[in-house]
Amino acid sequence: MNYAQLVASIEAYTENNFPDITLSDNTVETTAEQINRFIQQAEQRIYNNIQFPSIRKNMTGVTQANNKYLSAPDDFLAVYSLAVIDATGSYEYLLNKDVNFIRQAYPQPTETAIPKYYALFGPTVVSSVISDELTFILGPTPDAIYSVELHYYYYPESITTAVTSWLGDNFDSVLLYGSLVEAYTFMKGETDMVALYNQKYMEALALAKRLGDGMERQDAYRSGQFRQAVT
Repeated sequence: MNYAQLVASIEAYTENNFPDITLSDNTVETTAEQINRFIQQAEQRIYNNIQFPSIRKNMTGVTQANNKYLSAPDDFLAVYSLAVIDATGSYEYLLNKDVNFIRQAYPQPTETAIPKYYALFGPTVVSSVISDELTFILGPTPDAIYSVELHYYYYPESITTAVTSWLGDNFDSVLLYGSLVEAYTFMKGETDMVALYNQKYMEALALAKRLGDGMERQDAYRSGQFRQAVT
């Protein structure tokens, strides 16, 4: 299901083409803006319920010698793993700790070596301006320039701007029903219809979770084939 098909389905199911509305500040919210909000809210709910491989990204970067801070990517949400690559090409996966642990274990920034631990430190501050970009703190402080590889969780580009998405191509039911729940909530629709679409959404979400958090994390060689009990 692509974006145009999803929009058409939302309008057909709700029997509403969501005409432009004037907000309290006299700005106009268009049809596309309303429907896009429903879809994006549904995507956010889905991606925070299921860890599909499609919401995982990896990238490489470098540490700076004598600098214990490492900037996170702009689209970073959470860590899967962080590794330092030494001069021989060997990977050293860092252990996630609290900032206070690293401060206590390595109280002096001059204590340098290949890092063993990391923590999510907080927003980046440049010239007293706080940005949305987050920063890692490493312990001990890197004693040289090291390559790092970060696997992290992020929100893929929404189908509202990408036109197609992994979710729309592979599990459109959960995206459709999630969008309908948001649309009917906005419409202040009948309680029974809101409950119906929420039930359909939860059923689709359970199937999607079986795929993303179950089937995509195992194989028949290690886990054996799935067996349904016969009664």
